[in-house]
Amino acid sequence: QEAGLETYSLFTRKVSTDLSYLTCAKYLLSRRDVFYPQFATHNAHSLAAIAVMAGDDRSYEFQRLHGMGQALYEEVARIPKMRQPCRIYAPVGSHEDLLAYLVRRLLENGANTSFVNRLADDEAPIGEIIADPVEQVSGLNSIPHPRIALPRDIFAPRINSKGHAFWDDETRTTMLCAIDKVLAKPVNAAALISGKSRKSGPVRLITSPHDRMVKIGEVVEADEKSVGQALADAAKATASWNGKGGAARASLLEKAADLYEANTPRFMALLIREAGKTLDNAQADLREAVDFLRYYAERAAKDFEAPQRLPGPTGELNEISLNGRGIFACISPWNFPLAIFTGQVAAALASGNAVIAKPAEQTPLIAHEAVKLLHEAGIPPDILHYLPGDGARIGKILLGHPALSGVAFTGSNDTASIINRSLAARDGAILPFIAETGGMNAMIVDSSALPEQAVRDVLASAFDSAGQRCSAARVLFVQEDVAGRIIPMLEGAMAELTIGDPMDYATDVGPVIDDDAKKMLNEHKARMRKEAKTILDMQLPTITQGGTFVSPAAYEIPSISVLKREVFGPILHVVRFAGDRLGEVCDQINATGFGLTLGLHTRIETTVDEVRARVRVGNMYVNRNQIGAVVGAQPFGGEGLSGTGPKAGGPHYLNRFATERVCSIDTTASGGNAALMSMESGERSLE
Repeated sequence: QEAGLETYSLFTRKVSTDLSYLTCAKYLLSRRDVFYPQFATHNAHSLAAIAVMAGDDRSYEFQRLHGMGQALYEEVARIPKMRQPCRIYAPVGSHEDLLAYLVRRLLENGANTSFVNRLADDEAPIGEIIADPVEQVSGLNSIPHPRIALPRDIFAPRINSKGHAFWDDETRTTMLCAIDKVLAKPVNAAALISGKSRKSGPVRLITSPHDRMVKIGEVVEADEKSVGQALADAAKATASWNGKGGAARASLLEKAADLYEANTPRFMALLIREAGKTLDNAQADLREAVDFLRYYAERAAKDFEAPQRLPGPTGELNEISLNGRGIFACISPWNFPLAIFTGQVAAALASGNAVIAKPAEQTPLIAHEAVKLLHEAGIPPDILHYLPGDGARIGKILLGHPALSGVAFTGSNDTASIINRSLAARDGAILPFIAETGGMNAMIVDSSALPEQAVRDVLASAFDSAGQRCSAARVLFVQEDVAGRIIPMLEGAMAELTIGDPMDYATDVGPVIDDDAKKMLNEHKARMRKEAKTILDMQLPTITQGGTFVSPAAYEIPSISVLKREVFGPILHVVRFAGDRLGEVCDQINATGFGLTLGLHTRIETTVDEVRARVRVGNMYVNRNQIGAVVGAQPFGGEGLSGTGPKAGGPHYLNRFATERVCSIDTTASGGNAALMSMESGERSLE
């Protein structure tokens, strides 16, 4: 479901699993010249079926778990034709290892479809318990379970974005061939003012962060005249766009989502080469963009199509409606150059606004392709304008222009502060400023956590996307009781990471975005080597020499206060804490002033409740990684230094792009209250 695949690659009915087991057993028994089959089962029907299929050839064995299935196998031992060796498995290990194992066994046997569970039910019909799975499957109208929605339908009626199983060789090869065709020609971009390319500004070469010798294309940046023209054209078009209503705007965004998916290879090519994303990360970026388009379309049709009627006294009609504010400047980052760019633009458009889209300087080509498809979908060219170029130069004109009605921004705290001050210094109306910034994101791992699961999620949270996610884990707090086990395990897991060309599916960590980022991260590493204990700083392979790569690293520090600002890259900081100081850890996280994401690994519910109540963060993740928020399911955004809210991909986001208008009408002004006069006593209430 998360991967957005066409269907399920596993069975969705227990009886299908039982049939598959027998099918595999039959094959193993047919090739005993190669295999010595070992059948682990506590199911009497499966056991009997295997004995029948095996016939007189007794070269196989059964297996059961210690403490389970004993009565079944004692009964089998009394039947000469079924008497076979039975290997008994007994778990051996320490308490902390066995506990999780035993819980999993209890959950398995507690399932109401489990043979063991049903056998213990005195009221369960014997015929149902021993039913032949072949006959059961043959009698089904549908092999897939009808109550388990297909991946595309889990958010119904909204369609889930489509994913591709790149772990499948054929699927991956097909996509890579399509990507190669895209990259065979240069991809160029220029400012788009009312749909027309403006090529009067400075020209800049775009190269790939994985290898700066690889030229992708060129961008002609917007000049001052283009910025002014875009604002003038947008101002003339806003009224008609807002007047279309939410449903009409929604249909265009839905069409754009379909066009995005139809152009998957083109977007994938640019996300990998221009933004340095791995195959899976590029796909995730595209899918999130598609989800934004469909989600905001759904909200627009629901909230912006017609006024909402409010309660009031008889003889009076009160309605509230949401309307666009005018012109929004959407300023997006390079780390999600398609998803966040599209999310900002789609939200502003869905709400009835015109948009001046200013992409990150590092990733203008991706944004250009997005704007072209939005225009193709039917978004009026004079409503959506594309202005690539230097942020300071373009921003100064945009932010000071009297036609501007609001700003949506995702990026650094420093830039957000500059924008905020610029807006505050303006004459005229106070403009809404929607900002999502960074975070000093932490993950807490206590002594009850499953170490393997915690390390897996730390690895993904800290080093996926080369640590260039707003949500990425920057600090790992690990309880000192288990630190001696978890830290070496983390070091070993890091050592297995593959650094290299993001087009290679084996690559785990690609490049950072540019030389400035590389320089900043390496300077931080130099400081950590002096002030902290190095857990591991990986060596970069020679293949990375032509690009802007930074090796994944982990350092042990005494306190989170050592970090003065967010470190946006593949660097993790580890802090040990005493079990009775969890509250202090929460307070230290709050003291940073950031409040974006928090991860927590624990098997104690009261710990979850305590941390959830105490730490002030926008998104908290328990016993999983803390990256990859899903539109509509995990609205994303922080508080404090991490942003203004509301959350992107959530039900309240579009409201911030809108203005509310209330209309009150005296319906008796024409001479009387028609509804009151036509009402029959006792049979109808006034509404």
